[in-house]
Amino acid sequence: MGGSAAARRVRQAEPQAVAPESRERRVNILYIHFHDLSDEQLYSRLLALLAEYTPLVQALPPDAALADVSGSLRYFGTDATALAERIRARTGGLYGLRSTVGVAANPLLARMVAAGGPPSAVRTLPDDIGAVAAFLAEKPSAALQGVGPATARTLSSYGLDSVGRIAAAPLGTLQRILGATAGRRLHDAARGLDPTPVVPSAPPRSMSVEHRFAQDELGRDRQRAALLALTDRLGLRLRGESQVACALTLTVRYADRSTTTRTRTLHEPTAHTRALTALAYDLHDRLALQRARVRTVSLRAENLIAAERASRQLLFEPADEKARRVEAAADRARERFGAQAVRPAGAVTFHVA
Repeated sequence: MGGSAAARRVRQAEPQAVAPESRERRVNILYIHFHDLSDEQLYSRLLALLAEYTPLVQALPPDAALADVSGSLRYFGTDATALAERIRARTGGLYGLRSTVGVAANPLLARMVAAGGPPSAVRTLPDDIGAVAAFLAEKPSAALQGVGPATARTLSSYGLDSVGRIAAAPLGTLQRILGATAGRRLHDAARGLDPTPVVPSAPPRSMSVEHRFAQDELGRDRQRAALLALTDRLGLRLRGESQVACALTLTVRYADRSTTTRTRTLHEPTAHTRALTALAYDLHDRLALQRARVRTVSLRAENLIAAERASRQLLFEPADEKARRVEAAADRARERFGAQAVRPAGAVTFHVA
């Protein structure tokens, strides 16, 4: 009886003695989004700043990062939210940048809470089942990382148009709709579960080109002509260095100095100008600028890898094979006579960033 009473006293004391520290240890993932960031060198400096607080910093180019501060809280004598406020104040004071920080128990929730309100703030989601469920319940299915437009449409056709409804669906139902692996992943995500660790990494190598218009450009055709010149130059540089890009980022800077940035993953890693141009045009069309006054357009090839490491899907399309042969011949001519020896019809003169 004496031992049981002692055990009961320990159990009763534990919530008051250790639960606050335990909660602090669990809510230790920061997702930091730097607003209006287009300078790669500045991005590297921001990653170095984050590394002053924790060695577990994962770059998420072009303007975000994840940080696991679980091992830093005792050293700095504070909790994750206060540490996030300190980081946000330093980036603003040193570089004049606004930033939004999401603080949560895992990368999925940290991303979502960062996106769940106006910019330039620190938002924390407690590690509490009820709080997490309430936060997720009314989110659209597309708010979950990895749920793209096609998957969202498929889920909506089954009435699963919110994270709450997905969370309430049986695992077997989701697996029948999406497959075993994807169904399991979505089942966990809808409940706020994400076992993904923060993996320290530098930003993957990228390559940028930029065109600045002589005067603010309103015409869609002139903007597309600039994009054609940029993808032509980008493809030439990639092929010259035996590199391929896994994604492409378009940044448009307007007359009021605001910017819009969009990134899309390529269907397969490529240095083929035709594929780069098609994706650049699609990104531009999706912006629906409607006579916006554009000052600068830039393209960045993301996540570069060696060409020999990339697999290529065989399309057996004569037009594609012909385009690649013409491209190879143009590359040889440029190597011999200079980069301006061959240029796409309709392309404008460009400036390389």
